[in-house]
Amino acid sequence: MGIHPYEYSDDRLCRTIPVCEVCRRFFSCIFTSLYIGSMRLLYKIFRWMVGLFFITSVAAVLVYKWCPVPFTPLMFIRCAQQVKAGDAPRLKHRWVPLSEMSRYMPVAVIASEDQRFLYHNGFDTEAISDALKERAQGKRRRGASTISQQTAKNVFLWPESSWLRKGFEVYFTFLIESLWSKQRIMEVYLNSIEMGDGIYGVEAVAQQHFACPASELTRSECALIAATLPNPLRYSSLRPGPYMRKRQAWIKRQMKHVPLLEPEEK
Repeated sequence: MGIHPYEYSDDRLCRTIPVCEVCRRFFSCIFTSLYIGSMRLLYKIFRWMVGLFFITSVAAVLVYKWCPVPFTPLMFIRCAQQVKAGDAPRLKHRWVPLSEMSRYMPVAVIASEDQRFLYHNGFDTEAISDALKERAQGKRRRGASTISQQTAKNVFLWPESSWLRKGFEVYFTFLIESLWSKQRIMEVYLNSIEMGDGIYGVEAVAQQHFACPASELTRSECALIAATLPNPLRYSSLRPGPYMRKRQAWIKRQMKHVPLLEPEEK
């Protein structure tokens, strides 16, 4: 019997294979090899990117363990928003060490924002559990972010909430809690947090709203500044309304139960 012109005789397999099937197998092998090679290359690139991110993030956290934080992502975003709106950029910020702040300022923000700050490892599990229960019951959502988490977000990340940012926030919170002291976390927090329109850090808000350095802020003024932190663009320590005065009084009462956070010895 003759062989069809579009068929190929494979004596080893003792059968006749159509030419189109040979081509299909040939190209299938090529594409499979290319796919496997591409996946290996992508895996190598991904592995290098993860390694590079880990090294640079740890290096940044180590640098900021000793060096002042000159600029944060939020400062850049706010300046860009102001320029986009046709306004001149507003940025008041001056770094001061914890030893040059009022001793009541850390106490006030702990009383206001994170009363377990001195005792947790960066995550307040009780506050998280309470927030989840309230969300399940349909109550008003409340935040459960600690001062450590807020510091990680302010210094290394962007403000918009998303699962991706939350994931990075957990990672950076773990790093700063592992590599920084509580005093350093508080020092960075009080120097980088937004405290008014174009105002960042306790020294800037003390100069702009109270005409004094941060070291001279009174207990009452520290409580008033802390009262603005849920939304410093909405609430002002310069012109406080009845709600702010009520919140200030609550914070002052809570401050009685918070120990002083003494600066580290250099």
